[in-house]
Amino acid sequence: MPVGGLVPVATDDEAADVIVRNAKVYTQDAARPQAGAVAIRDGVVRAVGDDADIAPYLGARTRVVDALGRRVVPGLNDTHLHVIRGGLNYVLELRWDGVPSLRQGLAMLRDQAARTPKGQWVRVVGGWSAEQFAERRPPTVAELNAAAPDTPVFILHLYQSALLNRAAVKAAGFTKDTPDPRGGQIVRGRDGEPTGLLLAAPGALILYSTLAKAPTLHGADKKTSTRHFLRELNRFGLTSAIDAAGGFQNFPGDYGTVTELAEDGLLSLRIAYHLFPQTAGQEIEDLTRWIEMVRPGDGDAWLRLNGAGENLTWAAADFENFAQPRPQLTGDYEAAFEKAVRLLMENGWGFRLHATYDETIRRDLAVFEKLAAEGLFPAGNRWLFDHAETVSPDSLDRIAALGGALSVQNRLSFQGEAFLRRYGAGAAAEAPPLAAMLGRGLTVGAGTDATRVSSYNPWVALHWLVSGRSVGDLALRPPQNRVGRETALAMYTRAGAQLTGEDGVKGSLRPGYYGDLAILSDDYFTVPEQDIPHIESVLTIVGGRIVYAAAEYEGLDEDIPAVSPEWSPVAHVGGYQATGTPGGSGARQAELLGQAVAESEQHRQWRVRRGALPEDHAPAFDSCFVL
Repeated sequence: MPVGGLVPVATDDEAADVIVRNAKVYTQDAARPQAGAVAIRDGVVRAVGDDADIAPYLGARTRVVDALGRRVVPGLNDTHLHVIRGGLNYVLELRWDGVPSLRQGLAMLRDQAARTPKGQWVRVVGGWSAEQFAERRPPTVAELNAAAPDTPVFILHLYQSALLNRAAVKAAGFTKDTPDPRGGQIVRGRDGEPTGLLLAAPGALILYSTLAKAPTLHGADKKTSTRHFLRELNRFGLTSAIDAAGGFQNFPGDYGTVTELAEDGLLSLRIAYHLFPQTAGQEIEDLTRWIEMVRPGDGDAWLRLNGAGENLTWAAADFENFAQPRPQLTGDYEAAFEKAVRLLMENGWGFRLHATYDETIRRDLAVFEKLAAEGLFPAGNRWLFDHAETVSPDSLDRIAALGGALSVQNRLSFQGEAFLRRYGAGAAAEAPPLAAMLGRGLTVGAGTDATRVSSYNPWVALHWLVSGRSVGDLALRPPQNRVGRETALAMYTRAGAQLTGEDGVKGSLRPGYYGDLAILSDDYFTVPEQDIPHIESVLTIVGGRIVYAAAEYEGLDEDIPAVSPEWSPVAHVGGYQATGTPGGSGARQAELLGQAVAESEQHRQWRVRRGALPEDHAPAFDSCFVL
């Protein structure tokens, strides 16, 4: 784009690869918090300031992007995202993220079932809550059977349950004689046959082991799926993520796709990953083997090992199904857990720990304090607790004394109602205690824990940090336990860089730091609070590469292969379903009108089926509004 008043003066050896100007740049650099332009060369920020500051970097081949006065922020960094596992499955999943009504979700499911070939499943795996729907409920098994009588359908609802239609029950091999797995329940009818409802009671293994029976991608399709998932994350301004590993993510096999993409220079998101022992009873052997294979920091700016976790031993992990009572962990898990922690600390490995409840955190801290007496804490290794919804002030003091950190996720955006019902308003107001965490000077990163429960949309998480509200608009945290917009953004940028030891090169827009930024569709700092979840990036840059472009910039991003297989839900409906912002009253009225007309047609058909209205009765509305 031509730059009025500026003449290219830099030689090819000095010129920036890309310049973003005419912007409202929020740098997160205390020395220069606001700017109008950024120049990037060789993947690194060279200059931040106004047109005069970036003019020396303008060359004949510099790509100049006019931000048109929009807000620019450092690239976002999700500190707890299952990005590797999510990428391997993304194009197979029908996402209900952002869908405003169950009616729309079932219509999407019905359409997808019609195009899904025999032998494949329709799967809705996380990113939604019944509270986001106008109907305020999940689907029923009967609705799944009606929408897809012959195609297996698997619907995951939070950490609580899964719904399967008749075809999926058969495909999964559930019968009258199938025993309930440990920590789970196969709900049965009066005849003893499985109804299609699976309950985490309280463990989610039954949900994930059933999902693992569905067909998977192979070969090049895994790479294509991962690239499209990363492009979807770039859509929201994400430029980095810390992969928290997780169940059914084996090393090194399941890491092969991102490794190959990194080797080919095809990642569009920087990934710091963790290693998670998968087999109970074999954790120490796995950790010992990995310590001999790799070390934290191995890799490069795009893909690097960050440590172990989010489980070190299975027995030490609590569950987060807030519809069930808090699980009681075994009374002797500390012995194996201590061996795992000692092994890591003695070999310079950091780690992260899944811990929902303070009861778990206190027991873990007792192990760390025992090892601290031997000089192993604090020892310079980065370690943190994930989630920590009910962590106590005393535990926070102990975490600080041992050199730990925290990563919080907006799981209560989706599970807040269940948490409130079980633990009450007082506990919900402090879940998690953000003010107490930050008040102690602890590093607190922010993320989503996507993709199997929460949505991967970071702006939903930022809204939760700022407002304390769920996706069902339930106020959970009072003002004193919320954070301001600048603090929330820092938790999504600078804090993440600290958790991976990259705070000297990432998380701010300043000379010498990575050229990672997003031009936003709306100004995060000024939009009405309820509009924050509707923000997207219109242009995302990672390392000087334009990896996502929309609106006026459509077509400027890198080309990636078409979605494969062609029947993929992503190929037909995409990922996150954007809706009109509540602050845009006209758009909201149009959306509500469309929903009302759709409901009217649904009621008319119901009356026709019951003989209360003739089939040829003229509709009392304009047919162009039928959805």
